[in-house]
Amino acid sequence: MPNLDLVKKKDVSSFRKAALGTWRSVGDPSVYGTLEIRMDKAVEYIAAYRQATGKRLTVTHILAKAAAAALSRMPDANSIIRFNRIYLRKVIAIFMQVVMTDEGEGKADLSGATIYDVDKKSLGEIVDEVEERVAKVRARKDESLEKARSSLRLIPFLLMRAFLTLMGFLLYTLNLDLHALGMPKDGFGSLMITNIGSLGLDQAYVPLVPYSRVPILLAMGAVKDAPVVENGEIRVGKVMKVNATFDHRIIDGFHAAIMAKTLHEYLEHPFEKLDEIPKQREPAAAG
Repeated sequence: MPNLDLVKKKDVSSFRKAALGTWRSVGDPSVYGTLEIRMDKAVEYIAAYRQATGKRLTVTHILAKAAAAALSRMPDANSIIRFNRIYLRKVIAIFMQVVMTDEGEGKADLSGATIYDVDKKSLGEIVDEVEERVAKVRARKDESLEKARSSLRLIPFLLMRAFLTLMGFLLYTLNLDLHALGMPKDGFGSLMITNIGSLGLDQAYVPLVPYSRVPILLAMGAVKDAPVVENGEIRVGKVMKVNATFDHRIIDGFHAAIMAKTLHEYLEHPFEKLDEIPKQREPAAAG
């Protein structure tokens, strides 16, 4: 008689298959931390920006911009490890996770869109590019991503870990461009953002993904009303938790403190730190 009564799970998503081939037993350099950020001004900024531009700016967009500013201020964190040495990246790229729900009720897969040179782009450019990329991903029209997903489906479970390890070695350790073989160039970027708030969660820590070589992951919770202290008095304010996982081989407390300060600055003082909101056009005079 077996120790457990088990039934093998069928219809495993490509993400879950990759996950099974990624992680071994516990023993990694992950460090975890949570920031609680006041979001009152960010909510006001988003509303004003939407009204002035008609663009659907979200908290994810401004967090991506803030994270890019943090990497720009602390370039040592914008790195990967090759041959046990740290290499600085020349481009700041942000990977935004996308939930795929087109495989039927009760089934979900994870994918994402990577935006490059986020530090050099305006919020309007970021909004437009994210919407375009996410639409392609959800419509299964991102050619590189679909080729990669198709390749994963062909790999047996037993060989998945070896395959992902090999891909990580070729793409990052040897730094080879495998775009011609269907592997997206720099597919995971400098930093990953996932919106756990959309799932009804406030706090969760995302695991490092070895083959992606991304040293920083941010899981943003929902913006919620909460008691806050202002001038010694308790009032209701809007807050959001940003939960970070980072690779201690690259980032230590010094780096994390500067980056955390940058996120606070950009999200709590958006009118000063983010793009100037365009003035709305005056209606044309009659007659």
